[in-house]
Amino acid sequence: MADAEETGPKRALVVAAHPDDAEFGCAGTAALWGRNGWEFYYLVCTDGSKGSNDPELVIERLIATRRREQREAARLLGVREVFFLDYVDGELAYSRQLVRDIVRYIRLVRPHAVFTHEPSQIIANRAINHPDHRAVGEATLDAVYPMARTRPAFPDLTAEGLEPHRVGEVYLWNSGEPNFAVDITDVLELKMQALLCHRSQIHEAERLMETLRERLRGEDGRYHERFRHIQLAF
Repeated sequence: MADAEETGPKRALVVAAHPDDAEFGCAGTAALWGRNGWEFYYLVCTDGSKGSNDPELVIERLIATRRREQREAARLLGVREVFFLDYVDGELAYSRQLVRDIVRYIRLVRPHAVFTHEPSQIIANRAINHPDHRAVGEATLDAVYPMARTRPAFPDLTAEGLEPHRVGEVYLWNSGEPNFAVDITDVLELKMQALLCHRSQIHEAERLMETLRERLRGEDGRYHERFRHIQLAF
């Protein structure tokens, strides 16, 4: 874990495509580092409106439910605040507007570390990686560098008082090239409880929890969240 006293404030921004993505990606790390004084913030980019196949579903109700579930999970983990961009679920594409929206929250939160999706993963864990995940990961990397730190990039944000900010580190989950692991054994059950807050999305809880345990378990029998870690040198 980065020494926040040397590298910057103990603050992290998690940029996720959907409600529940952050819990799958880095909830254990957020809970564990939070115990060491870090402040975690979430930015959820879509409204979660495609998260059901129920023909009787009222979309507005699902959006409100998923927002409530995300806030509940975040409170359980000790996340300081959750922000929502409310792009339409399943229709998110890389755009200047998306990059700008992410830059806004990087400049607002001023994190030392940013966590997000690995944008290059099309096939991940024997599944097709959601296109929203890829769009958010790519846009977040461009927001981190160079846009959040470049004053002329979005002069309207600077005019609002959102000064440029340099992120020190990036952590990408679901990467095919992980080079950094966080031992979350001590908070594994808390991660699972946070995931279970997303009741509208979890229909076979026991099976999901066992699958996750198998995926996170290392050869030493302990559990890890793995990331592609990028230490920004400039």
